Amino acid sequence: MNATANTHEIVVLGAGYTGMLAAVRLARRTRKLDVRITLVNPSDRFTERLRMHQIAAGQELADHRIPDLLAGSGVVFHRAAAVAIDADARVVTLDDAAEIPYDTLIYALGSTTDTSLVPGADHHAWTLDAPRQARRFSHRLAEITAAAGAVTVVGGGLTGIEAVTEIAESHPGLTVTLISAQEPGHMMGDKARAHLNRALDRLGIVREVGVRVAKVLPDAVRLSTGELIASDLTLWTAGMKVSPLAARAGIAVDERGLILTDPTLRSVSHPEILAIGDAAAVRMPFGVLHGTCQSGMPTAAYAADSLTRRLRGKTVKPFRFGYIHQPVSLGRKDAVIQFTKADDTPRRWYLKGRAAVAYKETVSSSPVPTFTMSKHMTMRVQFTNGGRSTRAIA
Repeated sequence: MNATANTHEIVVLGAGYTGMLAAVRLARRTRKLDVRITLVNPSDRFTERLRMHQIAAGQELADHRIPDLLAGSGVVFHRAAAVAIDADARVVTLDDAAEIPYDTLIYALGSTTDTSLVPGADHHAWTLDAPRQARRFSHRLAEITAAAGAVTVVGGGLTGIEAVTEIAESHPGLTVTLISAQEPGHMMGDKARAHLNRALDRLGIVREVGVRVAKVLPDAVRLSTGELIASDLTLWTAGMKVSPLAARAGIAVDERGLILTDPTLRSVSHPEILAIGDAAAVRMPFGVLHGTCQSGMPTAAYAADSLTRRLRGKTVKPFRFGYIHQPVSLGRKDAVIQFTKADDTPRRWYLKGRAAVAYKETVSSSPVPTFTMSKHMTMRVQFTNGGRSTRAIA
């Protein structure tokens, strides 16, 4: 599309799950409007964040390139990292010295693992933030396995559980320890949590529960109790942080740096900015959404649909969302699915074993087919699991 004085410039920052879906869905919805969409990301590789634990354990995943995924959509891809936002002038500055003006900015920079709160974690612990680092971890894991060494996973949330079970299953010669301030799977119901614990027992995973890490050393982890846990390789999954870019730009953020949004996901201080996924503080009646793909993808679809409606002069209904499940893989052959109420508290129902594996593979499979189909058709996205859902269909 050739830009004109009336072209509405849309810039999407971040090409993760939410940024990619927002860009391709928006391109499909606005194909008859005078808009130009630019997607900005520092890498041209699409990262399947939900599968980083598989790479870390030594598995190979498909290599998807962002330009290939965008082919035919009309979205312009700019490989660079955003370093500054001038929210008054509506300009994004990139690390290649480019300056991209926008009429609407979709902020989808996501989150990364926070290793800044515990001494030594930033120097001696590994994270699952990027494929290259996860692959390097897997190579080191193979070396440690050959020496019958010890691996420690810090964090008993869903990411930590998936990582520790994947590692223990694929490297049975290792001593694998999970350190968690809370009981692993504490958010689940009793029966689902019992299955989880049986899986951890079956895989021989040592648990240190109810303690925190005081310091990470090159070859050990010191607990808050003073105990020293030998660790040839430490994986950190406890706590997340977001880019300081929004706060530095004077965009209203909460105490964690997430962009404060109105009921339609627009910044409360700069309504020309929409925040989606982990970077947004999206408030529902039950509280602020926590960063997951389950909630992130609906925010992306809603942002694309609601922006399209605004560009066509139509009204927009508020975003509504409710959680439906907590899917957790326990290696390649086991899983547990806790079904939930809208506020993410557990219901009575759950799945385990092979049925859970099949279910999780369906709901947590690669989003690439969704991106591909979204270039050719508007896919239905359910935003809530109860009551009347809000869909901003243009």
